[in-house]
Amino acid sequence: MTPSLPGIESAPIPVPSAATAGADRRTFLATATGALAAWPALTAVDAAAAAVPANAPVDKNFIFDCQSHLFCPDVVARMEQRASDPRVFTRDGTRYVQMGDWLRKIPPHYLDVDVKLAAMDAAGIQLTALSVNDPGPEWFGDDAPAIARAMNDFVADAVRRHPARFVGLCVLPLLDMPAALAELERAHKSLGMRGILLYTNLAGRFVDEAPFRPLFAQAAQRRLPILLHPAKPLTTDVVKGYEMTSSLGNMFDNTIALTRIIMAGMLDEFPDLKLVCPHLGGTLPYIIGRLDHQTQVLKRGPKYLRRAPSEYLRQVWLDIVSPLPLAMKFGYDFLGPDRLLYASDHPWVEPALILDALRSLQLPAADERKILGENARQLFGITA
Repeated sequence: MTPSLPGIESAPIPVPSAATAGADRRTFLATATGALAAWPALTAVDAAAAAVPANAPVDKNFIFDCQSHLFCPDVVARMEQRASDPRVFTRDGTRYVQMGDWLRKIPPHYLDVDVKLAAMDAAGIQLTALSVNDPGPEWFGDDAPAIARAMNDFVADAVRRHPARFVGLCVLPLLDMPAALAELERAHKSLGMRGILLYTNLAGRFVDEAPFRPLFAQAAQRRLPILLHPAKPLTTDVVKGYEMTSSLGNMFDNTIALTRIIMAGMLDEFPDLKLVCPHLGGTLPYIIGRLDHQTQVLKRGPKYLRRAPSEYLRQVWLDIVSPLPLAMKFGYDFLGPDRLLYASDHPWVEPALILDALRSLQLPAADERKILGENARQLFGITA
């Protein structure tokens, strides 16, 4: 039965004209930066070292987008044939992907590599780490290995056709670890993937569980970054009201998954692991002091820890996908410029919105260059 639609995720605005986009972003940022002005310590950056203003051309710096997605057309077509979740149905000419009560629109441009390139060009993005949208392979039962291959072939084909614009992140059928490791070998060695997209939960299972540790061992050995990306949130039932699944549920999933990885001692177990958490780490940087106090003072949960949780958090890279400059500045003050990465989360977010929010902070030019592209270039091993 086709569900009713009050809980759908709204489709973001397609790539607008430069004039329209600029006006919309300026209106948004004028509101968002009001909070920044209320915290004077955050704006006390040496004016002589300030970055270029927000309205300057965006192509003066190398810009690497480390989180950008497309739906795989082949997998969407397969979901249209499914009778159970995850499935795709069409109503009033619009396609939706359904996972329980969570429905999201799939406009045609969410599958279109050329539209992705146009959005990159409009924002001055030179290079993008491309990955598929969820649902990931783990939701497809026995078909998971075939789904992973189809998704990875789709991303690899975009990279092959546009090698100067894309690098690929692979997905893996992680509920079948032998198949997952075989696909990782193929994706890395044959398809040239530069990283791994790991969903924050694997069809409801936590990523720090023992059966998934071989993935982290392989990622560390191969020096492949892992991007810890939200999936259908474990908190869906408590955030689906008021359409808060993406606004809160995804951020809670980031927070839970990253915190469990830290608390499990995995950053000591795999010291060479390159772990990236999108969306400024969910809520973890904001509450990390409480976690430090709970583990270090009250001794709640420090069994696997050699250091305070905040020290492990500083080993992680965070992307800056947030429309609030104040949140970016908090991440900058907490981590410094070397562990922050520009990302857009396109097609859900307009790339220039995040760029304008970053530039509104007027960080030192050298630090801004690191965040926009230099850190990602080093992290993903881009030499050209």
